[in-house]
Amino acid sequence: MTCHNCRTQCKKFGRDRKGNQRHRCRQCGKTYSDRRERLEGTYLPPQKITSIIRLLVEGMSIRSIERASGFHRDTILNVLVLVGEHCERLLERTVHAVPVKNVETDEIWAYVGCHEKRNVSGNPLFGDCYCFVAIERGTKLILCWQMGKRTARDTQEFIGKLDEATAGIFQLSTDGYGPYFDAIHTALAHRVHYGQIIKSYGQTGDEDHRYSPPQVVDITIKPMWGNPDPEKICTSYIERQNLTLRMHMRRLTRLTNAYSKKWENLRAAYALWFTFYNFCRVHQTLRVTPAMEAGLTDHVWTLGELLEAA
Repeated sequence: MTCHNCRTQCKKFGRDRKGNQRHRCRQCGKTYSDRRERLEGTYLPPQKITSIIRLLVEGMSIRSIERASGFHRDTILNVLVLVGEHCERLLERTVHAVPVKNVETDEIWAYVGCHEKRNVSGNPLFGDCYCFVAIERGTKLILCWQMGKRTARDTQEFIGKLDEATAGIFQLSTDGYGPYFDAIHTALAHRVHYGQIIKSYGQTGDEDHRYSPPQVVDITIKPMWGNPDPEKICTSYIERQNLTLRMHMRRLTRLTNAYSKKWENLRAAYALWFTFYNFCRVHQTLRVTPAMEAGLTDHVWTLGELLEAA
């Protein structure tokens, strides 16, 4: 048994009332048990929860995991929601007042239940869903995210989260979405050098290119206020991260072919992925995790450590 704080070998320290071996750290005195506590809300042991989470973050669908692991799909969804709620709180707690230099933001589209035009009931928990994401360009750290509609209110909440997650003066780049201006001016105007990159797309009438991305015909770099570096006003890093997200979340692959049926399931999937990306997934360019590059941790977290921390 190794202490999670000191990373040193523990010594045996008796047994608990259920007969499980306990260990005590020689430095900090913290005690551990051989048998980890189960996640609150489920009776599955930690090893099985870890195996389900590992398959989820590698892009497998719920029914694929059901066939591969033998767990019922309702059990898998229950684990996803429970772990997702814990991960969301963990990310807000750990990524707070982080010094940053260059931040990019973007929105990624999905839908819940049906497309917006088919949402005849007007239920706000159905239809189109946008996830606002902010990434630090140098460390590749996901700073914050906000799931909701593409509205001024959700934009304001997202920028408010970005204000709490960051520290110091930094450069901020967004696309040309209108509500960004007022939201950033309200929450971050005193400590950002803000610039927008506005892309103009050509119209494609060919039916063969219906599902292909439109061609970019013009790009406009627009400094908004402060003194942003024009060469660093871009959203390329966050758009590349969106591709990684779509490749590792089955709900977002192939135009959301395996779309979510419930709002809370999609929210939990986002929370799980962003936390896993920050703390457990080694970035190919950095050769470390984004959290290590940002100085939030000193080692690559295992899924077991992620569940314990959450």
